[in-house]
Amino acid sequence: MTDPIRLSKRLAELVGCSRREAELYIEGGWVSVDGQIVEEPHFKVADETVALHPEAVLTPQEPITLLLHKPAGQTPEQAEQLLNKANQSVLDLSAVRPLQRHFERLTLCLPLDTDACGLQVFTQNWSVSRKLSDDAKKLEQEFIVEVSGTLQAHGLKRLAHGLNFRGKPLAPCKVSWQNETRLRFALKNPLPGQIRHMCESVGLKVITLKRIRIGGVPMGKLANAEWRYLADKEKF
Repeated sequence: MTDPIRLSKRLAELVGCSRREAELYIEGGWVSVDGQIVEEPHFKVADETVALHPEAVLTPQEPITLLLHKPAGQTPEQAEQLLNKANQSVLDLSAVRPLQRHFERLTLCLPLDTDACGLQVFTQNWSVSRKLSDDAKKLEQEFIVEVSGTLQAHGLKRLAHGLNFRGKPLAPCKVSWQNETRLRFALKNPLPGQIRHMCESVGLKVITLKRIRIGGVPMGKLANAEWRYLADKEKF
């Protein structure tokens, strides 16, 4: 029985590549040990069978951004648990190969209220997290809000401009009826509980609250509790 050595060293010896190239293959999810994908170059192997996928390519792993359809009633910590290979949407056309490292060291951006559902962003990309933080007051967010009750006179106009929250006047926003029971809100940097308060101020009770867009990125047809990768062409 041979002494255990790093997987990257074994692979380099096996295929005749450099140690750095071996690390890239392993980090890219192209290397298996006894038939199981291993993504850690420092993983120790002895007599196990190490194999390189025949279609392996040498590509550095870039930080990724995940878009999740967060279910209502889940905290950010609970929602992050949904980020795994089993919950990837079949509608994801990014062509990114899911790796275990894609679900680690994620930053939550613009968190939704626990009772809200819809588009939630998790990212490893520093530029994405910084943009969503620094430009939060500039980025328009779109929500679909199912309501019950009777809208007060001039209520739609008041929702768009004229209400206060936490003792301060709210900035103008766009509000329209999507159908008889659903309102569409387009507003910037909504505070926790703000939309619910706005609706209650004009005689409406919020039944469901769903975010469907942040800036130029829509949630699309993501099913509840499923996720997809942010595509290269998509910009917040």
